[in-house]
Amino acid sequence: QVQLVESGGGLVQPGGSLRLSCAASGGILRIKDMNWYRQSPGKPRELVAQITLDGHTNYADSVKGRFTISRDDAKNTVYLQMSSLKPEDTAVYYCNVILKMTTGWRDAWGQGTLVTVSS
Repeated sequence: QVQLVESGGGLVQPGGSLRLSCAASGGILRIKDMNWYRQSPGKPRELVAQITLDGHTNYADSVKGRFTISRDDAKNTVYLQMSSLKPEDTAVYYCNVILKMTTGWRDAWGQGTLVTVSS
């Protein structure tokens, strides 16, 4: 059974930094894309950052230049380094991975970690 465990959320002041981690485990043969989404109250879930298997990255316009996504394939882990945080970055952040198991390709989601940016 695949499991994604997120960590690193919390309360931070505007202008501060946080680093989120998401570790995948459980019968994984290979991981393709690794993504971070976020959802604020009353808003739809949005894609924040993506990193492909070959290391190509994409970011939402609202976080370009402030957030950096990276991955460690040896640990099946994806990271999101967030800097210059703003109150509007407050949201529950979810990791999402496209992975291959013995039963084929599927996607999986983390449980979410809350990031609150406030003074």
